Amino acid sequence: MLEIKFVRQNLEIVQNALRARGQAADLDTFQTGDDERRTILQELEALRHQRNMVSDRIAEMKKSGEDAETIVIQMREVSSRIKELEKAFGQSEEMLEKILLGLPNIPHSSVPVGKDESENPVIKTVGELPEYAFDPKPHWDLGADLGILDFERAAKITGARFPLYFGAGARLERALINFMLDKHTQFHGYMETLPPFIVNRQSMMHTGQLPKFEADLFKLTGLDYYLIPTAEVPVTNIHQDEILKEEQLPIYYAAYTPCFRSEAGSYGKDTRGLIRQHQFNKVELVKFTTPETSYQELEMLLRDAESILDALKLPYQVVELCTGDLGFAAAKTFDLEVWMPAQGLYREISSCSNFENFQARRGNIRFRRKGKKGTELVHTLNGSGLAVGRCVAAILENFQQADGSVLIPDALQIYMGGLEKIKP
Repeated sequence: MLEIKFVRQNLEIVQNALRARGQAADLDTFQTGDDERRTILQELEALRHQRNMVSDRIAEMKKSGEDAETIVIQMREVSSRIKELEKAFGQSEEMLEKILLGLPNIPHSSVPVGKDESENPVIKTVGELPEYAFDPKPHWDLGADLGILDFERAAKITGARFPLYFGAGARLERALINFMLDKHTQFHGYMETLPPFIVNRQSMMHTGQLPKFEADLFKLTGLDYYLIPTAEVPVTNIHQDEILKEEQLPIYYAAYTPCFRSEAGSYGKDTRGLIRQHQFNKVELVKFTTPETSYQELEMLLRDAESILDALKLPYQVVELCTGDLGFAAAKTFDLEVWMPAQGLYREISSCSNFENFQARRGNIRFRRKGKKGTELVHTLNGSGLAVGRCVAAILENFQQADGSVLIPDALQIYMGGLEKIKP
């Protein structure tokens, strides 16, 4: 969430940032409401001060035997006015908070301006694209032919966009999760955590999923709880309402969780295969840092996510999101996109973002510098390290053979019990 003082003093900056994102907000309403709020607060504080002063005077008059009835009557009127102002102030605060909760983060000055994903610049391309002497099959056909993926039975069990794995497919999913967690915890310094898969409304508010994206979430009936859309939500909220010590930072967490998304508004897109599911597995990386180190930490986070693709020998590209494609809470984001041969394009497999203090302000996550009395908001970052189902899809498509088999990347074979190939 943006600080109210910042918005008040930088209306033009905020408006320009919104335009760069291709969004609009009624900042005139904010300005009018903020002026009214401050006017109400000024009168409210003056009347409270008057009431306190006169209350002392009334006590002195009664103690000395003087008649204070006239002043008491006047103070009743003042108290009545204070109640009216307190109600108006509360309504004004609620209105302003609603506006602030709907404002996205300000893009970092280095973020390229663009209208949508078509204008995201490619930063680098890694790996040789595979060549085949046959027409490569899409992963959903490969999975069916190998007997390791069954979307039809999954649809009978639940509905569309849910996966069902069998045999080597299920083991491949599990192998990837274990491989990613081992890589990030043993070589990149992350602490493994296993958070709840259900969170409350407050946690969703802190990370920016609510109130704007409620339609994309699965909510539990009769409870103000939600299935998590990403481990970012519970892991970022580990330190909500806490004051950390400067020497504790940076803090790195790695978490495997299933993720649940309704994908509202995406009907007709990626309806086949593992790319856009209502339920999928992901290993998430979350960082808490000092403000001055967060962009260096973003570069390191990106490299950590890339290392998984490098180890699996999957071709990929790194793109920087332009203003029009930037996520609601992010100040800067890099996407990793893996090559999908059967589709002839790169598909997102990780987003690595710096949120600066946007989430920390919502979640009240602060730190105190050594030798200092005051506190500051931390910066939060996260990135997929990686989306597991999309890794399965990429492995199936990139390592398919003419006989219909699929080679297992060398880095995963130890996690697959030595299995080198999945055969029909």
